[in-house]
Amino acid sequence: MYVVELQFECFDNTTISAVDAAINGLMDALRYNGQVLGREFPIVMDDGIFRVRAVCPEQDGLHSQFNSENVNAHIKRLNNACLLAPKIKLLGRDINSEAAAENLTPSWQVIYTTFVHTCSPLRCGETLMPIPLYRIGPTSNGDHKAILKWQTEWQACDEIQMAGGCKAEHAALHEIRDVDSDLFRRGWDLRGRIEFLTKIPTYYYQYRVGGDSLAVELERKCPKCNGDWRLDEPLHNLFHYKCDECRIVSNLSYDFQ
Repeated sequence: MYVVELQFECFDNTTISAVDAAINGLMDALRYNGQVLGREFPIVMDDGIFRVRAVCPEQDGLHSQFNSENVNAHIKRLNNACLLAPKIKLLGRDINSEAAAENLTPSWQVIYTTFVHTCSPLRCGETLMPIPLYRIGPTSNGDHKAILKWQTEWQACDEIQMAGGCKAEHAALHEIRDVDSDLFRRGWDLRGRIEFLTKIPTYYYQYRVGGDSLAVELERKCPKCNGDWRLDEPLHNLFHYKCDECRIVSNLSYDFQ
């Protein structure tokens, strides 16, 4: 990932509220298109120039060729706040984040995230490196807001169940573990949409914890088709199960690892 600075220059008198609305509107549009990562974008005023720092998946992630219609619309609206289109300054590589996948057409890919990740939830199946969402067609309504909203909810549930300090833990675990949960169904459907767009087999990650015993866990079947799906060797030391029919991968229960 790379740290960039967007510089917005005023060309006439304006107000802080107008600038705030215009810049934050653009940053939200960029975020929902996968071009910037995270949810907080501090705005700094510096002698008539407003500066925003953000993290991008790739060096050219803010190139106009990747803009959604919504991003372009917000760029045009900058004029209403007397702001010019932003100048982009690449500050360098973010050493604390993952690099984006180099292979954008892998043999398979997977929807996978955890509460500690801010990168794209679409991962290369061969390397598990994140694939920038703007590299694929819009998943719904012109951008990727639906999959990023799903990611936010999945991560929230993951953090709650990892903390394990309240009754909400069980409801949160249900959402990320069980195939009949709303979050699972929505994520699995989005997986199908991405597979349709990319023509690449796309899998959905089922989080697994609990179970009666290691012996029972090793014989666990696919939760959708009840077929055999345990792998001889885990993929990426993470996925112990993979159903090619239902497009689901899963881990051996963390209770027995």
